[in-house]
Amino acid sequence: MDTFNHFLKLAGGIGLFLFAMYLLEESLKNLSGRRFKLFLQHITKNKFGGVIGGVFITGILQSSSMVTLMLLAFVGAGVFSMRNAMAIILGANLGTTVNSWLIASLGFKVDIEVIAYPTICLGGIFLILFSNRKSMKYLAYFLFGFGLLFIGLSFMKTAMESQVQDFDFSKYVEMPKIVFIFIGFLITLIVQSSSVTMALTLSALNAGAISFPIAATIALGSETGTIIKIVLGAIGGNASKKRIVLGNLFFNIFITGLAFLFLNPLLLLITDVLNIKDPLIGLATFSSLINFVAILIFFPILNSFTKFLELFFKDTDAASAAFISHATIKEPETSLDLLRMETKYFIHNSMVYNLELFKIDTLTLRENDDFKTINEKRNFFSKTTEEKYEFLKQLQGEIQSFYLELRTQVEGEQQAQLNQLISAVRSAMHAVKSVKDIGTNITNLRNSSKDIKYNFFIHHKKETENLYLELYLMLTQVTKARFEELQLLFDSIQNNYTTALNTFYTEAVNAPIEKIDITTVINFNRELFTSNKAMVMAIKEIVLDEKQAEIFNEIPKYKT
Repeated sequence: MDTFNHFLKLAGGIGLFLFAMYLLEESLKNLSGRRFKLFLQHITKNKFGGVIGGVFITGILQSSSMVTLMLLAFVGAGVFSMRNAMAIILGANLGTTVNSWLIASLGFKVDIEVIAYPTICLGGIFLILFSNRKSMKYLAYFLFGFGLLFIGLSFMKTAMESQVQDFDFSKYVEMPKIVFIFIGFLITLIVQSSSVTMALTLSALNAGAISFPIAATIALGSETGTIIKIVLGAIGGNASKKRIVLGNLFFNIFITGLAFLFLNPLLLLITDVLNIKDPLIGLATFSSLINFVAILIFFPILNSFTKFLELFFKDTDAASAAFISHATIKEPETSLDLLRMETKYFIHNSMVYNLELFKIDTLTLRENDDFKTINEKRNFFSKTTEEKYEFLKQLQGEIQSFYLELRTQVEGEQQAQLNQLISAVRSAMHAVKSVKDIGTNITNLRNSSKDIKYNFFIHHKKETENLYLELYLMLTQVTKARFEELQLLFDSIQNNYTTALNTFYTEAVNAPIEKIDITTVINFNRELFTSNKAMVMAIKEIVLDEKQAEIFNEIPKYKT
């Protein structure tokens, strides 16, 4: 009966520890916010930054699996290169050992009640008093998670100590060490957290149930156990995502095999050379050491390793979307970032389409570093006008479908941002359709032998080129957009529409022009006016915050 009670206490400790890890992940993920992810993208422009970024973000979030799943979304979207993504994973494997150091140095050496209970009390107070404030709510989650982490560890610790008194572990000591690798793998496979496996192992080591070499072997097994969660995250993904998972698997299997092969020398290095006598600190050192060695081995060959991974899986992605086609709504903030990039990509291609119909040079847009490679891969520039339009329609459909899924996962400020993005897509598509509808008018005016029609077209072509140049600088954030500047552009569109039409009427009195030509000019002027307004509205949703965008919507929408 005592054994059963000890088992229940151990199971309860594992449950609390897992729940604590979940609360810590959720709180830190939400507290870190968009700036944290932008910082990660900024510092991971090269492989060295990728390693440092992987260590940093995983050291904070304490979940290499969560970092890898987030990474899969960015890799699937083409935000990170394969090489830099593998560098981030190397860093993430090392970063996750921070939790082992926390447990080894505090969990068994400090009175847990002194840390845990006041922390949970404070978390409860924050949650009750400030639950309507997002930052305070997630701070409360963090405090709850931090306190429960130590309480769960306390349960595991006391259960292990009691079990040692009632159960003879000595007969298992002589088992082959490879058995303990599988034990570590299976535990991690079941609980999907190497941190839990390490906590259990440290508890057993602290209680004397297992020796230091056995504990190190179990820790080795935990290195690969979380791979199932990552594999599931890549199912249905593009080739890049699958290669990342394969590369991660190669990393873990290689370092596990190498460390097992040199297990005794590594343990002697820790106990004799580094003179670490505390087995708990020794185990944390061992875990960090093998992951640091993995960085030293793989970092110099990342380029070759990436080329090797590219031999696997074929690129069969037929989606129009560049960023969201393989994103997961389980990471709503990451998905929102990717949707923002997708929206900019959609507006970029909408501008290219409209300018090409006017025969305006689009070289500046084509050379955009963020979208050039994507469009080359999708053969966008070699498509016919009709094919480009169909591409944009399909892309809008994919974005709309993604929006419908994501809107169930976000609320508050994120919901407002999501609505702005889908509004931008709708406005950009409206701008495209309006120009497409006057495609024959554009051809007629551009090729007309009548000066009045040709000059009318040239005037609008120049106005459109200037307008798009200003809007594109705002879209790419080369020029910081202000509310007043957007309003001036909006007013200029109205003024240009009215002035051009009045000038045409004046000239038409003395010019030989047929009734059908007048209809063509009026229709062209109206649709171009509508299109340009819609494009300004699309840019507005990207560059203005929610409040400014709502005020901008109050500007009178001029009628034609």
